[in-house]
Amino acid sequence: MQITLEWLKEKNACADGVEWFQRNFPAGGGYQAVLDALAHENLSSWGSWLLSTAGPAGTVLKINGDYEAHFGLYFAGRVEISESIKVAGHFLAGSGIKAGSGIKAGSGIKAGSGIEAGSGIKAGEGIEAGEGIEAGEGIEAGEGIEAGWGIEAGEGIEAGWGIEAGWDIEAGEGIEAGEGIEAGWGIKAGEGIEAGEGIEAGEGIEAGSGIKAGEGIKAGEGYGIFAGVRIKISNWSKHALVVAKKKPTNLISGEWKEK
Repeated sequence: MQITLEWLKEKNACADGVEWFQRNFPAGGGYQAVLDALAHENLSSWGSWLLSTAGPAGTVLKINGDYEAHFGLYFAGRVEISESIKVAGHFLAGSGIKAGSGIKAGSGIKAGSGIEAGSGIKAGEGIEAGEGIEAGEGIEAGEGIEAGWGIEAGEGIEAGWGIEAGWDIEAGEGIEAGEGIEAGWGIKAGEGIEAGEGIEAGEGIEAGSGIKAGEGIKAGEGYGIFAGVRIKISNWSKHALVVAKKKPTNLISGEWKEK
């Protein structure tokens, strides 16, 4: 695909973006060439706009072994890495991202479809996927985590802002968010669940230890809330607490404590 000045104007690109494009690509430029130039200058908002406006390409970037980019990496199609990848800036993909080992970005990670890593996923800013996010180990974001489908981690899930998934949110260890946690289906954690705001699920909520929310905790109609499923009865009152402003409806296990 060729990006032209006429196409940018037709898509209502911002004036600064049009000026940048005229200066760097006076005769127009290929889709990926423009993304590469934006990545080198760390213009992530423009890169994200271009990817969402032009859509995913059918190309695949295959990388054997470990890979490190000393600036951003913006790719129009799918990115596949046999081992780990580390990106200093933003990591943007028009389609999916898959790594045999870990994925790490100094800024945000965003994919038009799914994100999958054999070990952990870590971003200095947010993580966003049009489909699911899956990690063999933990998932950590300095800002929010959002997936159109489910979010699954072999270890913990932690976000500086909110966590939102269209399907399930599941972690082998704890789930923690600076803001709210919301799932279209269920929420399940091997350890505790904690949110600075509310916790809401379309189905059930289950935690190995306690559940804590700055506001309310709500499960789907007809589904239960289970806290302390891995806690001995002798430690129940200490480690199986459900802390919220109001006692959650359908609290099956756990001791409610008013925030």
